[in-house]
Amino acid sequence: MSVVDDQVAWLAGTQGTVGRSVSGGKTWIFSTIPGFESSDFRTLYAFDSLRAIAANAGSPAVILSTDNGGKTWQEVYRNPHKDAFLDGVDFWDENRGIMYGDPINRSMLLLKTSDGGRTWVEASENQRPKLDSGEASFAASGTNIKLWDKKKVAIATGGLKSRIWFSKNEGKSWKKIPVPIIQGTDSRGIFSLFIQNHNWVVAGGDYKSDTLKKDHVYLSTDEGKTWVFPKKPTGGYRECIGLVGERSLLAAGPSGVDFSEDGGKTWTLISEQKGFHLVKKARKGKLVLLAGGKGLIGIFVKKNL
Repeated sequence: MSVVDDQVAWLAGTQGTVGRSVSGGKTWIFSTIPGFESSDFRTLYAFDSLRAIAANAGSPAVILSTDNGGKTWQEVYRNPHKDAFLDGVDFWDENRGIMYGDPINRSMLLLKTSDGGRTWVEASENQRPKLDSGEASFAASGTNIKLWDKKKVAIATGGLKSRIWFSKNEGKSWKKIPVPIIQGTDSRGIFSLFIQNHNWVVAGGDYKSDTLKKDHVYLSTDEGKTWVFPKKPTGGYRECIGLVGERSLLAAGPSGVDFSEDGGKTWTLISEQKGFHLVKKARKGKLVLLAGGKGLIGIFVKKNL
């Protein structure tokens, strides 16, 4: 999901489905991208009401672009390698962005654009993080990548090894940051990364045990140098963290939605609605939307929490 402002939002999902709202999430128009009826689109970024990019999960890995509100789509990248799998995308500005994916021959699939996603170039081999065996990333929410401060980028991995790869120079070189989140199997690790200046929060757990309440959410106030388990954690495995206020956060997952008003130090379960997988706030506005499977969409309204 990508929320542009208080009126415009886009959604992508299974069976080639893309949705668009120009009413603040109250009404939606859904369509299926021709030729991609069997594809799952887990990566999406919208620039405005007309222009967006979307990427499918799995091989061949394909990136599509539209400039007419989803009426037609143009293929702008394709990778036929059997291990190609795109996980997430983010942008520094309207033109410069990075999309990443699971490793191919142990090197993270890393793509860069300088024209708003109209064309993509694979990063050179020496600029691609070298992952350990069993280390990949989860595309559950598309929030395992964050770009900020014109040149900084962080990407979270999961599985047998779960950590953060951090770059201060647009992804030319990388630093490995260990995170004490639960990991060690293909279902465990970081599923979502939230960054606000020096404050970093990671959430995840084990998607095969969504009520697990141990080592599944951590926060750092020094850019990942040290990590602290919250005084009061989320109510279980969470797939996505999203900002909803100056320091207020939501964490969404299959078993419920949690709220924090102190930057992730303490969490309160505010909804036991099952099935929400992601939460996104407008880049230019206050609108906050949640979404899940089977057409589940919610609008966050803060009322005496």
